[in-house]
Amino acid sequence: MTTTKFKVGLVQMSMTADPAANLTKAIAQVRVAAGQGAKLVCLPELFRTLYIGQREDHALFDLAEAVPGPTTEVLGKLAGELGVVIIASLFERRAAGLYHNTAAVIEADGKLKGIYRKMHIPDDPAYYEKFYFTPGDTGFRAFDTRVGTIGTLVCWDQWYPEGARLTALQGANILFYPTAIGWHPGEKAQHGAAQLDAWRTIQRSHAIANGCWVAAVNRVGFEQLDGQGAGIEFWGHSFVADPFGIVVAEAPADKEALLIAEVDLGRVEEVRRNWPFLRDRRVDAYGGIERRFLTD
Repeated sequence: MTTTKFKVGLVQMSMTADPAANLTKAIAQVRVAAGQGAKLVCLPELFRTLYIGQREDHALFDLAEAVPGPTTEVLGKLAGELGVVIIASLFERRAAGLYHNTAAVIEADGKLKGIYRKMHIPDDPAYYEKFYFTPGDTGFRAFDTRVGTIGTLVCWDQWYPEGARLTALQGANILFYPTAIGWHPGEKAQHGAAQLDAWRTIQRSHAIANGCWVAAVNRVGFEQLDGQGAGIEFWGHSFVADPFGIVVAEAPADKEALLIAEVDLGRVEEVRRNWPFLRDRRVDAYGGIERRFLTD
């Protein structure tokens, strides 16, 4: 770690049905972020395509790619040129019939630092991810990068305190959550405000409980695959929270945005000294947490 303060860039963007156009847009935003001083830039979940989980369709497996592969190669060259770390969420084809929702961490020298495969896979109306993705087998990981030790989880992972904790315990000072979450059109009026509040609250709680920074970067805009289904209105609101859960920067709900926020790793030390949750953990008393339910 060479500095305690640096800027991160979160690219809140909308997607089209053209993967090449989405990549071009992402590259342009990474360049703008680097121009504004960002040393790490994070893209939304599965940024190269429309959100495929809206329906179960075998033809959509054709959108997957190898990791490392063409996208990590392009972004690696970009990272090396600009001297920035890039987090890119991709639809990974690992082998025939074996696919993952994978976050690639690309170091500022352009090399692939490593990958994280999404561990928690949802299966809800319009979020049919179990059809596409095998649960991750990388475990929860922290990556030592030019800006320090970071962790990246993916979307549905953001609801699980276990994932945040295990990543933070490996030394991650910032947890990044590339995300694709929004409202079903039929639910927004009744449940929308509560759903958004829950999403922000659970991630802020990860920051507080672990004394680390949290950065969530979401899609934005309305998406409907080939005009079929009700579609999803992605709710934006990408944000960065400090180690006590204070939101220091947040994007709007209804438009694309490049969110630039300064991260001070010294804040991790400050908060943990005054709120020593890691010190007071009863590691001798947590037996059973690995079980599905304790009355089984």
